[in-house]
Amino acid sequence: MKILLIDNFFYRRGGAEVVFLNTGELLKAHGHDVIYFSQKWDENIECESSDYFPEGVGTKSQGVLNKLKAIRNYFYNPEAVEKLELLIKKERPDIAHIHLFWGGISPSIFKVLKKYKVPIVHTAHDYRMVCPGYAFKNGSNEVCEDCKGKKFYLCIKNRCSKGSLVMSTLMTAEMYMRNMFLNPVDNIDTFMFVSNFSHNKHLQYQPRFSEKRCVTMYNFQDAAVLNEVDDSIDTFDSYFLFYGRLSYEKGIKTLIEAFSTKKVPLKIVGTGPLEGELKQFCKEKGCDNIEFLGFKTGKELFHLVRGAKFVCVPSECYENNPMTIIESYTLRTPVIGANLGGIPEIIDEGKTGYKFESGNADELAKVIDRCNAISENEYYVMKESAKRFADEKFGKEYYYNRLIELYNKTISDYKATK
Repeated sequence: MKILLIDNFFYRRGGAEVVFLNTGELLKAHGHDVIYFSQKWDENIECESSDYFPEGVGTKSQGVLNKLKAIRNYFYNPEAVEKLELLIKKERPDIAHIHLFWGGISPSIFKVLKKYKVPIVHTAHDYRMVCPGYAFKNGSNEVCEDCKGKKFYLCIKNRCSKGSLVMSTLMTAEMYMRNMFLNPVDNIDTFMFVSNFSHNKHLQYQPRFSEKRCVTMYNFQDAAVLNEVDDSIDTFDSYFLFYGRLSYEKGIKTLIEAFSTKKVPLKIVGTGPLEGELKQFCKEKGCDNIEFLGFKTGKELFHLVRGAKFVCVPSECYENNPMTIIESYTLRTPVIGANLGGIPEIIDEGKTGYKFESGNADELAKVIDRCNAISENEYYVMKESAKRFADEKFGKEYYYNRLIELYNKTISDYKATK
C-alpha cells in the first residue's frame, strides 16, 4: 500500500509529530511505501519528497508581506494545493493520513485529495474541529466549553488563544469559514481519536461526526527503542520526575506547590514560559529538593524516565493520550496523573499509578505521601503492571494491525461510494 502522511511539521516538535513520524517508520517497516507531505522548516529532518513541501511561514515572521502570507495560509494555503497536486500526480497514493494541518497546510488540501480520489483518514490530536482555541482553554487559562460547538465568537470574548485578541479573532474567523466551505465532516472519510474522552467531546459538540467512521486508537510507542535504556536502575528510593513544557496548562505550578512542602526529590525536565517564575518560586521557598534540568531528549531523557520512582502528569487541560504516560509505562515507571481529559482512562488506580484532582496541590501532596508509603514489593508489582498495560494498549504491532484494517476499510468504502 502507498500511504501519504501529512503534518504541518517534519521534525519532532511535539507529541503529534512524534506519532506522525513514528507511524511512518512503522508502516515502512512492514513494507509499505510512505510519502510525506509537510512544510519547509529549518529544523526538518531529511526527506525524499521535501522538494514538494510548501514554505512554512509563521505569523511571527519578519516583514509585512510574510505576515500577510501567513494569515492567508492560515485560512487557505494555495502553495500547499499546488505542491500537493504535483506530489499526488507523481506518487498516486492509495490513501492519505492527515495529522496536524490546521493553520499551516490548511484544509485547502481537501479539494486536491478529492480531485484525485484519495480517501482521507485524520487523527485528531487536539480539539480544533469543535473548539477554535483547539484546547478548551480560555485566555485566563481555565478549562472552557462556552462555545458549545457553535458559539465560536465567544473565543474572541474570552481571548482563548493565549489571551491574544488578534489570534483569538483569527482562529474564530478560520473556524466559521472552514465550517462553511471546507467542513472536515464533509471531506474526511475516517476520524481517529486518541482517547475516548476526545471522541465523546467531538460527538457532544458536533453530532455529525456520527455520520462518518470514528474510532479510538491510543498512540503507540516503539518499546525496542526505549528498551535500549539501562534496566538495572533501582528506582524505589529514587526521585519523582516531570518532563514537558513549563506552562500553566501542564499544571507544573501546582506540582511545584505540592512538592514545596516535601523533602522528596523532584526533577523537572523541559523549558517554557513559566521557567523563570518557577525557579524564582523555588528559590523563595527554599525548595532544595526541586531540580531544573532543562531540555532533554532521546536516551538521556529516557534514562531519567526509567530512573524515576514516579512520573508526574499534573495537566490542567484536556490532554488526550499523553506520550509522557505511554513512554513512562513502557519504561516500567508508574505515573501520577491529573483526573482530567483522557488521562484517567489510561491510569489504573493503584495498579499503574495514582490520580488526583487537577489543580489541587493539597490532594497531590497526599498522593505523593501515598507513593512513598507503599512497600517495596507493592511498588515493583506496580512497575510490572505499568509495563504490561503499555504492551497491551500501546504496542506497535497491535496498533499497526488496527491501522491497516482501518485503511483497508476506508479505501473499500470510498470506492463503493464513488
